[in-house]
Amino acid sequence: MLDYVLMIITVVSAILALVQSDLLKTAILTGFSGGALAVLFQILLAPDVALTQAIVGAAIIPVFIALAVKKTQREDN
Repeated sequence: MLDYVLMIITVVSAILALVQSDLLKTAILTGFSGGALAVLFQILLAPDVALTQAIVGAAIIPVFIALAVKKTQREDN
């Protein structure tokens, strides 16, 4: 049952990340999607894949997205 809930969280957060207009919210939702997927991999008995997903999908990619958004914002004078 928990695996179905995690699948729904992953899909819903990915869809919400796609339709957001605020790019920082997109980075946060991408992290939620990656974290839920990492827990799902752990439940499905793939701990090596889960660890990689947790590091890359839930931590590194959202940070890179947030840094890219921060670096490319226009400054209003």
